[in-house]
Amino acid sequence: MRSSALPFWSVTLQLLERVKLDVRMRALIRTYVRNTDIGHIVVAAGVGVAVGLLVVLVQEILRLLHSALFGISVDERLSETAGLSWKIVLLVPCLGGLCYGIVAHLLRRWRARETVDAIEANALHGGQMSLTDSLRLTTLTILSAGVGASVGLEAAYTQLGSGFASRMGRLLKLRRGDLRTLVGCGAAAAIAAAFNAPLAGAFYAFELIIGSYTLATLAPIAIAALAATIVSRQVFGAAPIFVVAEPMQIVGLDYPIFAILGVASAGLAILVMKGVSMVEALFRRLALPAWLRPGIGGLLLGAIALFYPQVLGSGHGGILAAVGSGFPLQLALGLIVAKTLASAISIGSGFRGGMFSSSLLIGALFGQVVGALTILVLPGIPPNPTVFTLVGMGAVAAGVVGAPVTMILLVLEATADFSATTGVMVAVILSSFVVRTLFGYSFATWRFHLRGIPLRSAHDVGWIHDMTVAKLMRRDQNVVAHDLPLSEIRRLFPLGATKRLFVAAEDGTYLGIIDLAEAHEADHDAKLAELTAADLAEGKAHFLLPDYAVRTALDLFVTAEVEVLPVLAGIGDRQLVGYLTEAYALRRYNRELEQRRGEELGETSLYGPAPPI
Repeated sequence: MRSSALPFWSVTLQLLERVKLDVRMRALIRTYVRNTDIGHIVVAAGVGVAVGLLVVLVQEILRLLHSALFGISVDERLSETAGLSWKIVLLVPCLGGLCYGIVAHLLRRWRARETVDAIEANALHGGQMSLTDSLRLTTLTILSAGVGASVGLEAAYTQLGSGFASRMGRLLKLRRGDLRTLVGCGAAAAIAAAFNAPLAGAFYAFELIIGSYTLATLAPIAIAALAATIVSRQVFGAAPIFVVAEPMQIVGLDYPIFAILGVASAGLAILVMKGVSMVEALFRRLALPAWLRPGIGGLLLGAIALFYPQVLGSGHGGILAAVGSGFPLQLALGLIVAKTLASAISIGSGFRGGMFSSSLLIGALFGQVVGALTILVLPGIPPNPTVFTLVGMGAVAAGVVGAPVTMILLVLEATADFSATTGVMVAVILSSFVVRTLFGYSFATWRFHLRGIPLRSAHDVGWIHDMTVAKLMRRDQNVVAHDLPLSEIRRLFPLGATKRLFVAAEDGTYLGIIDLAEAHEADHDAKLAELTAADLAEGKAHFLLPDYAVRTALDLFVTAEVEVLPVLAGIGDRQLVGYLTEAYALRRYNRELEQRRGEELGETSLYGPAPPI
């Protein structure tokens, strides 16, 4: 028996030693990745490759769905297909919307919580996202676009890419700032792969996901975008999503027209964003079951598509047609209204998706219309129609998406024409400025506003919510009974022993604070036997709760006009659990604020010496 048991224990010990070695190796790799810039770049490249493959997979699934449901070739885009049967145009969005509604209802029952997207995750949660929730949202977006809903897949791309990157970062136990950067890498890779435009993808992450541009984030974001683009080009080729080959001439008079176009595009962008929320509110007022709304929305969408089939799907085919050959003026005008209405109905009725592609198509059509009207008004100086199409596309999309530099670079990468890009820049800057001034939101932050989340950018403000009163308060408070005489208070606590006393009832209920210096004032000498702690206590109405954020606490200090506040267990439970001073809360808040500002300004330079492992 002993001889037969020896080999078993020998093998077991060898396996245990190997497991120890693997654990040490994983710990060493994790430490290297967490503490070196090269490690961050390697992980970013890996995320870029993986996200590029995921984007390609999603695009192929959507092509197969469109081919199976609408009977088109896998090489065709839905929004550029003409001649579809009216039965298909009506029935697929309607019945598909009904099936989508049932699937979405079941998924909501399985996981009822709201999905945290990349902007919200980076702003409030330190880059932490659920990969399961991201896969759920991606699935719903694919189904929405697959049955013809007028939504963009970019929301699914960025959600999937960012969710995957967040999971990778948490597995590697990255710090909060590094995890936020990796989430940006996932979003940059997704947009870069979707549009075959690495610069646009990188600045999409800087503008929308991270909220700032620094040297520390430049290399990882750029590497992730490039890696995803290379993967996409291996599958779909090197050409961007739309190509403009003809030379474009811009004269001096064009720029004032571009400025006017930019302001008008801002108005259109605001109208589009408010239109979505209005339609959504209308569907809610109809009191229909949530699972039935997409079916009704799909029927309305199909009715619009009978006259304007270009509204089906994300609109990439329509963008190609608008930039390439263009549409007749009357058709372009009708399509602007139809696409805006179709997108509002699709999202408002419950389909999942974004407005990135839709805003590009609406903007391209709007620019084409303005160009055609300019020819009528100024026949002596005919503009280049393609330039106006590109300018309108960038301006409206910048207003809706809230990423002006991204739109400028998207046009630059598609055209390789700097003169056209300068024209786009004029309109994009004005459009972004007007939307920010008059409306104050992009489409994503407007949706946050409607949900009651006070979020206007991806800047990291989540640390403010993480820095709670419970983490800052002190617990060494001096508590006295409410009926303790003043003479006894003076005996137990002479001047200099402490600054303040907290008064509590017999059951522990908080009653107020005594300033010890005031308790020793000569004015009270004649009433030493009469006055009690309860008579001297002040500030009973002002207190903090343990879950209050530090910013809320600082506001309460200003309101109460005091230097210290008690911390109670709860609104209904006035048991004293600690106290917080304004000086300490302000010092800790300012220290964290300066640290965050330093990180955003890139004080931790990418090119500085790497810390030791």
